[in-house]
Amino acid sequence: MLHEKNLFIISFLNSIHPLSPELKSFLFKNIETCTFEKNEIINKAGDICDRLYFIKKGMVRGYFVSESSEITTWVDSENEVFTSITGFFRNEISQEYIQSLEITYCDYLKYDDYKYCLDNFSEMREINRMLLENYYVMAEHRVYLARIPNASKRLEYFMGNSKPQIVDRIPKKYLASFLAMRPETLSRLMKERG
Repeated sequence: MLHEKNLFIISFLNSIHPLSPELKSFLFKNIETCTFEKNEIINKAGDICDRLYFIKKGMVRGYFVSESSEITTWVDSENEVFTSITGFFRNEISQEYIQSLEITYCDYLKYDDYKYCLDNFSEMREINRMLLENYYVMAEHRVYLARIPNASKRLEYFMGNSKPQIVDRIPKKYLASFLAMRPETLSRLMKERG
């Protein structure tokens, strides 16, 4: 019988692609659970992130610091996977910070265990491919969003391509940073939207 702590991520992965009993057993033994307090720094720029996290409940953001300003580059919430891309996949120092925006409950897999899964379980390679496809689609949305010259149209694009329930949960200063506009501009545009 699988323990409650790992059922969530195992059922999520199984929904992407059916898992063999052997992979389920490996994941059950190696997946860890953690909790981050609101505003906790999960990973710092300059560190190596060796964990791939899955959000059960909560929200996190990635950001970098430029001339003492924090620039939000992404926001993830429930049922999404996050890590430092260069830190995790290349085993290099991270270029960004990762911070929880709410109390956040995660499951995670360490890099060596993730690599073992890819090397030994074909279904994990298929899941990896599907997760990467999803990541690339989201990255394409972010690239497109960053190139829209009009603030109102950026907000409109973001609202049309985001889970509606998360928009109100993102602190406005971070949402404004992500959308490359001043908080006052975001506030005015949100009021105009009604």
